[in-house]
Amino acid sequence: MAKEIDATMESFANACQYIHDNSDKKLTNRVAMQSLMYDAVREKFQLSAQTTIHAIRRVCANRKTSKTNKIKNESSLTFTPTSVDYDSRTFSLDTKIWIVSLKLLTKRTRFELLIGNYQRGILKGSKPKSAVLNKRKNSTYYINIHVDNIAPEPENTYKVIGIDLGRTDIASTSEGESWSGKNVTSKRNHYSQMRAVLQKKASKGTRSSRRRCRQLQQRLSGKERRFQKHINHEITTYLVKKAATNKFSIAIEDLTNIRQRTNKQRRSKKERRLSNNWAFYQFRMFLAYKCVLNGVKLILVNPAYTSLTCHKCLHIHPTKGKSYRHGKDYHCQHCGWKGDADYNGAKNIAALGLNVNQPGGSWLSCKVSNLDFIPRQLTIWDVLEGY
Repeated sequence: MAKEIDATMESFANACQYIHDNSDKKLTNRVAMQSLMYDAVREKFQLSAQTTIHAIRRVCANRKTSKTNKIKNESSLTFTPTSVDYDSRTFSLDTKIWIVSLKLLTKRTRFELLIGNYQRGILKGSKPKSAVLNKRKNSTYYINIHVDNIAPEPENTYKVIGIDLGRTDIASTSEGESWSGKNVTSKRNHYSQMRAVLQKKASKGTRSSRRRCRQLQQRLSGKERRFQKHINHEITTYLVKKAATNKFSIAIEDLTNIRQRTNKQRRSKKERRLSNNWAFYQFRMFLAYKCVLNGVKLILVNPAYTSLTCHKCLHIHPTKGKSYRHGKDYHCQHCGWKGDADYNGAKNIAALGLNVNQPGGSWLSCKVSNLDFIPRQLTIWDVLEGY
């Protein structure tokens, strides 16, 4: 059976490559591409009608993606035999006996689904219309079944939880909760040191020691990434469930392109590694899709001055060259408030998110970044009202 699946994936990948190599590289319209390549692909690769159409769609989609991502050499697109697309005509799911039927290269074949109760609960009673059959690196197979669910509408609320993201503390909320990033940083340093040692031994040493080092590298591959992913899942699940239960909205900073901005600064090799390994984007994506599933509104606010502003008196720290932080604490030089700096930032993010969430628009989080100079006694409200 594995040979039949591999043959199907290889034919699908070869068809995609043939379509890409023998058509205008700027052509991304599926209808135009189908009229141009359909007959030739079916005759050459012996694919079914629907599989041929999916090969054409994949080529068009990959070209659009490369154009969006501004890949200069679009002709260098390659298609590997690791997956096949299916729709309702080429696959079916029977949730009574948990059998999936797939159209392979020469015949239609049934497979038993080895899934847990969580997945069965999601699939039970659903009518999936598409799926993707994938092959792992260890030559095992899995199928992604696409289920359409109607997401609940986010409830209108005037209560907002602000979340400040960071490396010392992965997340700190305006409710006073925080999750330390000490374990994540320790794990990252441990794996970084281990990789350096193994890479050195894999290039130098006896033949058997080099082989054992390569085997250990392969066994440890992805372990650090999975640990970080697990932590992000746990934190975001807790936050969204709490927000849904108490009818809160969630506000976080919009940190788009922060990696590009910080990499322009002079930093040590270790600092650059730790900063670039910070999985804030993954945290945001987990939070976003869980908010959609639970009907929680997610608000993105401008991160400018959220750490510099005192949430008590709303004055922005003005003194250049003098830090407003003492360790993890924030010290306001205007009202004298002292407290956790991440908690202070989360309170400011919650205030920004609350204003965006209320009628009147998002002016609260827009005008701050236009200021180049901030006087000593200027508050954030003066900034927002066009001082």
